[in-house]
Amino acid sequence: MFLNKAKYLEYIRDPEQIIVMRKILDKIEKVLKNHEVVYSDFLDPYQRRLSYSILNRFSDLNYFEEGGLEEAERKSIIIYPFYLNKEDIENPIGSIEITGNFRRRLSHRDYLGSILGLGIKREKIGDIYLHDDFAQIVLHRDILDFVKLHLNKVGNQNVYVEEISLDEIKQGVTEYIEKNITVSSLRVDNVISTVYNISRSKCLMYFNQNRVKVNWEPIRQPFHLADETDLISVKGEGRFLIYKNLGKTKKGRHKLIIKIYV
Repeated sequence: MFLNKAKYLEYIRDPEQIIVMRKILDKIEKVLKNHEVVYSDFLDPYQRRLSYSILNRFSDLNYFEEGGLEEAERKSIIIYPFYLNKEDIENPIGSIEITGNFRRRLSHRDYLGSILGLGIKREKIGDIYLHDDFAQIVLHRDILDFVKLHLNKVGNQNVYVEEISLDEIKQGVTEYIEKNITVSSLRVDNVISTVYNISRSKCLMYFNQNRVKVNWEPIRQPFHLADETDLISVKGEGRFLIYKNLGKTKKGRHKLIIKIYV
């Protein structure tokens, strides 16, 4: 069975997301043609929403998502024939715990960079949970043994890696810097330039280069209006949350509390 993929992709404009959704359609073909159980890469919430809009158009399959914790940001979608029971499907997601005699606190970037340095693609790795003296990482089982065998240093510090069950995963500590700002408008380019103290022209360049996301969705329009609870990321700068919108000052400027993730 071959799908007319263009039909399912016609409403998606972002080239990067078209590639991701083509992979989802490839997996749907496998399920329908070969009656296989397949699973996606780890996807962010926006990519999963796009995936569901496609998956829900097929009555001959079912799916569920797995990311370790219910509130996980990155999850994999497991797709299977409609006649199978979810309980009979082997979970393709596993988890590891990394410990060591750390001389300094290691960051999310330290752990991720060390795993990527093994030649593993980012899409194979789920959420990374940081704790005081260890980290827990969700990943696909097909790379778990490889990581256990080859990951012996993180941030130039020796580490020990062991497999743990998904039931042992605990929500980690999220580190951030809280910042109070005022902006003349809630245009997302205005907020970004204020948070990162960069020029509006540099900010515009980020939009032109498709490096800005709001709630994981790529945004090309600098005039997009942001608001409370929006998660905004800028590739090359980082990401932050508009934690609270405190209303306007007497001069009509918007008062915001920002959490900048570190």
